[in-house]
Amino acid sequence: MESNRLELVRYSFEKKALPVEIPEGRTSEYYGELVFDRPKMRKYLKPEVLKALLDCIDNSKPLDRKTADGVARGMKEWALDNHVTHVTHWFQPLTEGTAEKHDALIDYDGEGGVIEQFDGKSLAQQEPDASSFPSGGIRATFEARGYTAWDPTSPVFIQGDTLCIPTVFISYTGEALDYKTPLKKALKAVTDAALPICRLFDPNVNKVFCYLGWEQEYFLVDEALYAARPDLMITGRTLMGHMSSKNQQLDDHYFGAIPARVAAFMRELEVAGHRLGIPLKTRHNEVAPNQFELAPIYGECNLSNDQNQMVMNLMNTIARKHGFVVLLHEKPFEGINGSGKHNNWSLGTDTGIPLLAPGKDAMGNLQFVTFFVNVLAAVQKHNALLKASIASATNAHRLGANEAPPAIVSAFLGRTMTQVLRKLVDLPSGTPVEIAGKEGRGVGLEEIPEIFVDNTDRNRTSPFAFTGNRFEFRAVGSSANCGEAMATLNAAVAQQLTAFKKDLDAELAKGKDLSIALIDTLKPVISSILDVVCFDGNGYTEEWKKEAERRGLDTETNVPKMIRAYLAPEALGMFAETGVFSEKEILARCDVKWETYCKKVQIESRVMARMAANHIVPTAIEYKTRLLKELSLSKEVFGRLEGCDTERNLVMEMSALIEEIRTRVDAMHKARKAANGIEDDYGRALAYHGIAESLNALRKPIDRLEEIVDNRLWPLPKYRELLFIS
Repeated sequence: MESNRLELVRYSFEKKALPVEIPEGRTSEYYGELVFDRPKMRKYLKPEVLKALLDCIDNSKPLDRKTADGVARGMKEWALDNHVTHVTHWFQPLTEGTAEKHDALIDYDGEGGVIEQFDGKSLAQQEPDASSFPSGGIRATFEARGYTAWDPTSPVFIQGDTLCIPTVFISYTGEALDYKTPLKKALKAVTDAALPICRLFDPNVNKVFCYLGWEQEYFLVDEALYAARPDLMITGRTLMGHMSSKNQQLDDHYFGAIPARVAAFMRELEVAGHRLGIPLKTRHNEVAPNQFELAPIYGECNLSNDQNQMVMNLMNTIARKHGFVVLLHEKPFEGINGSGKHNNWSLGTDTGIPLLAPGKDAMGNLQFVTFFVNVLAAVQKHNALLKASIASATNAHRLGANEAPPAIVSAFLGRTMTQVLRKLVDLPSGTPVEIAGKEGRGVGLEEIPEIFVDNTDRNRTSPFAFTGNRFEFRAVGSSANCGEAMATLNAAVAQQLTAFKKDLDAELAKGKDLSIALIDTLKPVISSILDVVCFDGNGYTEEWKKEAERRGLDTETNVPKMIRAYLAPEALGMFAETGVFSEKEILARCDVKWETYCKKVQIESRVMARMAANHIVPTAIEYKTRLLKELSLSKEVFGRLEGCDTERNLVMEMSALIEEIRTRVDAMHKARKAANGIEDDYGRALAYHGIAESLNALRKPIDRLEEIVDNRLWPLPKYRELLFIS
C-alpha cells in the first residue's frame, strides 16, 4: 500500500499559480498608502503639531503631552478613514519575532454607548505583560510589569484592521527587553562619535546617519508536504532526509527563471510591502533549489530593521495563500546552501556625503580612508563579539559550511584598498599626502592609486566584505533580527571613532596640518589591522583557520562559548562607554541566548527521537518483515536460500541500523536528562552543544534506511520532493 506521502506529492504538483490582485495605477501611486508618513502628517495634523513632531523625528527633540494628543487625534482620523478598529504597540522582544496586543479604539461615551477614542497617552505608552517574554532574570515571573514606548522615528502603519505603533520595550526597572532599544542607543552613539570627525572636513555637517540594506534569503516548500514533516513544522529544518541525486551541483537554479507560482507569491509580497512603504526592489532565485532572495533599497538603519521584521511577517502570511510555507531557518536542508541575511552597512551625512565611498576630491578620499580604517579597527578589536552577535543554534548549521562566511570574523578589502593602506603606512612621519581623486589628480604621492567605487572584487567567503561604498556583514542569519548585529557593530565603531578623535586632537595640538595629522594618526591604526583582520583569500580553507588563530582572531565554533564574548572586559567596557548596554543587561542577554540555545536543541532532540520511534523504525520493521517473508517463502518453495543474498544482507543491515537508532535515541535521552539537571545556564548550554552534535550521528542510520526501504512505504516527503515543487 502506498504511503500518504505520494498522494501529497501528486497534489502538490497539480497546484497552479493564483492570480494576484494588483492595485490600479503605478507603484508610486499606492506606495506607502498604509503608512502615516509625512504627506499624511501634513494632511491630518495641525501645523504646530506637525512642526513639533518633525522636530522630534529630525532633531531628537522631546514631545510634550499636548503635542502627543494632537498627533494621536490625527492618527485616529487617518486610521478611521482606513476602516481601522484596533491599535497595538508593535515591538520586538528577544524572541526574534514581533509582538502585539490589540486594543479597540473605543471608550464609553457617558451615555451608555461608546465613541472612538485614542489619545497621546495611549500613543506614547502601553503596559504589556513582561513576565512571559525572555528577560534573562531581570524580571521574575511574578514581576509582570513592563512598558512599550512609541518610537516616532519609525512610521506608524496599518496591518489589517489594526493601527501598529512601532515601540521600544523596557522592564519596570528600565532595562531593555528588546532589539530596538539598544539599536537606537548604538545609532546615537555612532552619530555622536562620527560627527566631530565629519566637521573637520565640512563644518556644515549636522548629523550622521547609519544605513542598512538587508538581503533576505529564504526557502519555499509546499504546505501539504510541510504538514507531513513534523521536523519542519516544529523546528524549521529537516532533521533527517537523504540528499537528492540532483540538488544544486549544476548551478542551474541561481538567477534562473522564476516559477510562475513563486512569481505570483513574490508579486503579492512586493505589493503588500510597497503599500507599507517598504522599498522592495530585488527578487531572484538563489543557489539552492526552491531557495530565493528579496532585497529593498537601503535605508536608515532603525527603519530598515523594522521593515525587515514586517516583511518576514508578510512572507509567512502571503506564502500560505499560495500554498507555500516560508522557511527562514538558516539550514533547513542538509547538503545544500543555507540562508543568510546579508547586512549592507554604511554611514552618511545630512549633506549627502557617503562616508564609506571614495570622495570627489583628495580630501574627500582622505575622509573616506579615515572612516574605512576605523571601521576595520573596530571589527578587529571586537571580532569575537561581532561573531557572538550572530551566533545561534540555527545559524551554527550554516557558518563555515562552504556556502556561508566562516566562523571567523575577518574583513575583505580588495587589492586596491589594500595597496592604498600599505603605501600610507610606509610614509615617513609628517609627510603631506593627498590621495588621488576620481579625476586622477595625484598630489604629493602619485604612486597611491586612484580610488573608485566598485574597484573591489566580491569575496563570498568573507563575513565582513568591503564592496565599494559599504561593508557587507554576511554572517547574519536568515531568521535573525538585524538589530542585534547592527547594535553591536555600531557601538564598536562608535567607540573606535571616539578614541581616534582623541588621538587626532593630540596630533592637531602639535600644530600639524589636518591632512598630516590624519595620516599620522591613521598610520599606527593601519599597521595594527593590515595583517590581522584584513584577509582577501579563501575563508573556507583549513589553512585560513590555522592562520586566523595565529593572527589572534577568535576561531571558536561552539555557540555557547561564542556567546561568552559579551562578557569579556573589552566588550563590557565598550557597551558601557557607548551607553548601549549596562552590565546587568548584558548578563541578562547572555542568559537569554544560552536558554534559547538549550531549548532549541532540546526541541530538535525530542522531535528527532519521536520521529525515529514513530515514523522510521516502524516503517523499517514493516519492510524488513516483507523481506523475511520473502526469504521464508523462498526456503519453503525451493528448500534453500541460495540466490537470496540481497534480501538476507538487507535484513541484516536493517537490523543493525534499527538497533543503532534505538541505542542512539536512548543515549540522547540520558544526555538530555543530565543536561536538564545542570542549574547554570552556561553549563547547561555546553551540555546541549554535545547533544546538538549527536543529532548528526543519529541522522546517519535513518538516512541510510531511506535508501533501503521501499519508496512506497517511506512515510516522510523526501528531499527530491520537497525541493523541486513550485
